[in-house]
Amino acid sequence: MASLVEKQLFKSLFSFFLLILLFSDTVYSSRKTMDQKKPCKHFSFYFHDILYDGDNVANATSAAIVSPPGLGNFKFGKFVIFDDPITMDKNYLSEPLARAQGFYFYDMKTDYNAWFCYTLVFNSTEHKGTLNIMGADLMMEPTRDLSVVGGTGDFFMARGIATFVTDIFQGAKYFRVKMDIKLYECY
Repeated sequence: MASLVEKQLFKSLFSFFLLILLFSDTVYSSRKTMDQKKPCKHFSFYFHDILYDGDNVANATSAAIVSPPGLGNFKFGKFVIFDDPITMDKNYLSEPLARAQGFYFYDMKTDYNAWFCYTLVFNSTEHKGTLNIMGADLMMEPTRDLSVVGGTGDFFMARGIATFVTDIFQGAKYFRVKMDIKLYECY
């Protein structure tokens, strides 16, 4: 009797492991492979930021909501919310193809460094949807990579890299960054 129960248990466990093996192989074989050298989509845009200074209400696209005094020479603790135009060229007055909506804060006491978290909101004839971007902007580096962590619409679940290159910096009032976006996961 014990031998019969053991055989049934063995058959049940063997069948269970076969099913697990079958499903794990199915899931593995249906995954998309990524070619890290060749992006599935590639864009270059310009990100324009005009910080509110008390006199430029009509033109400002960002505002510091926290700016603690006396925490060093590198704006440590300053928190900025923005709704910046994204253009195809360097001209701030060009028709925006998207808006960058989010925030950044300065998070280093010994050098200029900011952490960005924002959504590119596209609403043009060419693209509809969003791209979510976040990561550290090591401002003193010539190029910086931030992560593209998702998206909606035309960019559903996209992942990739947004490379920043500072194009122009005019003190605390205005900066323009060239964003080179390469998506490696596109659905």
